Amino acid sequence: MRRTTLTSVLSAATVALLAAACGTSAGTSTGTGSGGASGSGATRARPPAMTPLAALGAGEGAVNILAWAGYAENGSTDKAVDWVTPFEKATGCKANVQVANTSDEMFEKMGTGTFDVVSASGDSSLRMVYAGKVAPVNTALLTNYADVPAFEKDRTWNSVDGVSYGMPHGWGAQLMAYRTDKVNPAPDSWSVVWDPSSPYAGKITDYDSPVDGIGAAAVYLMSTKPELGIKNPYALDQKQLDAAIALLQAQKPTVGAYWASYTDAQKALEAGTTVVGSTWQIIVNLATADKAPVASVLPKEGATGWADTWMLDAKSPHPNCAYQWMNWATKADVQAQIAEWFGEAPANTKACALTTDKGHCDTYHAADEAYFSKLWFWTTPQSDCVDGRTDVKCTAYSDWSKAWSSLRS
Repeated sequence: MRRTTLTSVLSAATVALLAAACGTSAGTSTGTGSGGASGSGATRARPPAMTPLAALGAGEGAVNILAWAGYAENGSTDKAVDWVTPFEKATGCKANVQVANTSDEMFEKMGTGTFDVVSASGDSSLRMVYAGKVAPVNTALLTNYADVPAFEKDRTWNSVDGVSYGMPHGWGAQLMAYRTDKVNPAPDSWSVVWDPSSPYAGKITDYDSPVDGIGAAAVYLMSTKPELGIKNPYALDQKQLDAAIALLQAQKPTVGAYWASYTDAQKALEAGTTVVGSTWQIIVNLATADKAPVASVLPKEGATGWADTWMLDAKSPHPNCAYQWMNWATKADVQAQIAEWFGEAPANTKACALTTDKGHCDTYHAADEAYFSKLWFWTTPQSDCVDGRTDVKCTAYSDWSKAWSSLRS
């Protein structure tokens, strides 16, 4: 249903492209970093200058959508699940939907003029912004923007220097799942998965992703090794990245499975081949629906998380229909359908009154700012530190990808 992750070594061409997208291209700016910390006036990379669409015009008759499975359903997966056909009838824009399997696939396909919009996750969104693959948006043309809580707007994964690059869509936490019949006492700390002497060695599971995997290690180090000075798990200098990789390497012998497919993670928990580790809420929901003794917890150290954003291709051939799609997909009633089908917190919290399961938004903490603040949402690592530091160069996404591939080989 959702994304799989990069596990193979990137091609030289791809690495070069990623390097260009991560702080070495496009121009420079000074001042406050996208992470919100104050800069010291040092020169920083900035995205290519582009002007957002000023006003909506007539639809072009089509829109090409690159999306995660479950975000643009047209009835072909389940006849009862279709919010694309009503969109086409209402707008006259024929929706051509292509499902992407990875964030890297999205990065490669955007910016070519083939697609108009993409449901980008935070582990690719800034790469697209700095590579000039996506354009800033005019939030005045996003009819549901006002219904998105302020705490989801202008974040490091969907804006740069106060310029918005998309419409928030939905989000979720990277929780810890555990078998209630095997893991005792119930855990409240990630220590049970990071301790090399964990009693659950061999049955620990991690999500297979450079951004989430290294980010999760950094979140744990923020609590357990404050002397490293990590303030943002996606802004690691070389020493901090080395510490995160060392933690992952020490953990590796205890990991029974790195999961990429949520169904694989669900099956492993139900079978008991894994008993504790990283998860999504929907995995726990599905496992418990199958009567498996599984629960989840947000550990005391906090956690990583993902937040998806509809972004506009810089060479969109159908920008008016693209805006109409972003507005349709974030309507309260459509958001309610997507959130329940996909298993996430809807960005438009007016959807919460329209879900079939009236407890859905409580389960996913959709309007819970305090809960949201405990999560470190995937953000593309860049050489210009996303925490605003200017006295050091941070490691970029290409560094993380190579380190993760080496770890997994």
